This record gives sequence, structure tokens and C-alpha cells, in this order.
Amino acid sequence: MEGTTKSRMLGWSIAYIVLLLSIILPPINLITACLLMVPVLVMYVKLRTQRFLIHYIACLAVVYVLSSMLLAGWVGAIMVSISLFFLPPVIQMGNLFKKRAPARMVLTVGTVTLLAELLLSLIVSNMLGLEPVSKMKQFMIDSVQTLPAQLQSVMAIDLDTLVQLMVQMLPLYMIGFSLFYVVISHWLARKALVRSGESIPAFKPIRDWMLPKSFVWFYLIALILEMFVRDSKSIVFTMLLNLLPLLTAAFALQALSFLFYIAHVNRWNKVVPIIGILLLLFFPPAYFLFSLLGVFDVAFPIRDRLTRK
Repeated sequence: MEGTTKSRMLGWSIAYIVLLLSIILPPINLITACLLMVPVLVMYVKLRTQRFLIHYIACLAVVYVLSSMLLAGWVGAIMVSISLFFLPPVIQMGNLFKKRAPARMVLTVGTVTLLAELLLSLIVSNMLGLEPVSKMKQFMIDSVQTLPAQLQSVMAIDLDTLVQLMVQMLPLYMIGFSLFYVVISHWLARKALVRSGESIPAFKPIRDWMLPKSFVWFYLIALILEMFVRDSKSIVFTMLLNLLPLLTAAFALQALSFLFYIAHVNRWNKVVPIIGILLLLFFPPAYFLFSLLGVFDVAFPIRDRLTRK
């Protein structure tokens, strides 16, 4: 049994080395970069701290040496830095995995940890004079200017305003990135750990998901404020610019939960909620309608009435 565990951990170590090295290989890195936390998370849960550190440091040493030999030393340093950046959320999620904490808590703690790291990185970069926001603005301007003149002419707003709005939505991008990364890592790492004999709590079925009722009030207040706030440089405008898309997405997901619940209670085929997912993905006008359905599902006891019937 111990030999099997050692071989599996060696396999995970090799997989992690390959994933780190693949970062320099576009477009493969678009997929592999999303998996960087999975091998480390599995090793952290399965191994004791000392053995985990041995495996982890050995992986970083191999990656640094190979990348330095094939490319340059600074490339190896960047790869090691990327790995260390994702280590804190791995430790937080791994500790909760070991304690058999609920999946929702693991997701929340992992997302907050990764988001805090992104904010700290942004602050430190500004303190060092790197000015990442200014560079991001310039990158957006250069990207838009490379588009054909016909596409630039049909833009509803001028370039400066568009770039300013996109920069103001930086918190939304950071939250979305953190949430997406942690969800993918949790899902894949849990599957691997369960197959290896670990007992890791899963998320509730989607039909049982329910947002707190306080989210309804936040959503209504945000919608009302949106009608009156016109100063695009105000703090309230920036907050609404980031908060409304998050709440809309949350209630759209709640609507999908409601469709799965209806299909389960009435013993329908799952085609109905799957059609809802396809509408959200490929028919943008349905997005707001789904969010309204999610609001009604949270605000009113629709499910209780369906159950009584």
C-alpha cells in the first residue's frame, strides 16, 4: 500500500512539473494553467507536511533547472514565483479538506485567499513603481487600435471611456478569476482524492442551492441606484459596475437551480434545465430574464408551494 502511495505521489509530482513547464507553450497553457493547483492540493492532503515539502521543493528545483537550461534563468524564476503564488490557497483548501469541511466553506476560503493575494500583488506592484493598471490601460488601447477601422467605427462609446470602464471593472475580473480557479481546482482535486480513498464532502446538488434572501435586497438597491448614479468616476458608480454583474450572475445560477428542482420534483427529463443552460450560454437576452426568475425563487416560497402540490 505504501509503495502504491509513493508511486502515485511521484506521478502527481511529474504531472505538476509538466504543468508548470507548459506555461511557456501557447495555446496549451490556456488549459494547463487552470490546473496548476490540482496536483499540489492532492499531494498536500495525501502527504505529511515534511514529505509534501520534499516533493514540492523537488518539483520547483526540476522546473527551475530545466527552464534555465532550455530558455533562461529568469524564466525559471517566473515559474517558481507562479507556483509560490498559488501555494497559500492550496494550504488553506488542503487544511479544510483534511478537516472534512463543507465544500461551500472550502470554496469561500480558497476564493478569498486567492483574491487577497491578487489585491496584495496589485498594491506591491504599485509601491514598486510597476504601475500595472496603467500598463493594462495601454494594452487595451493598443488592442482596440489593432482592430479593423470598420469595427472601431461601430463602437457605441469612445475608446477612452471604454478603457476607463474596463479598468473600473478590475475587481470583477479578479473575483471572477479567483472563483473560477478555485471551483476548477476543488472539483478536480476532490475527484482525485475520493478515488484515492479520501472522504471529501461534495457540493449539494444544484437543485438544492439557495441564495440568502438578503441578496434580493442588495440586488434591488443596486438596480435603483443604477437609475440615478450618472457620474462614471464616482465610487458608487464603480461599486455598481462590479456588483450588478455579480448579482445578476448569481441569480441566473439560482434560476438554473430552480429549473433542476422543478425537473426533480415532477420527475421530468433533465432536458429542461439543460435547455436553460444553453440559453444562458448562447442567448444573452435570456440572461436578465433568468436573473429575475432567480430573484423570485429566493424572495418567495415557490418551492414550498410546488412541494405541497
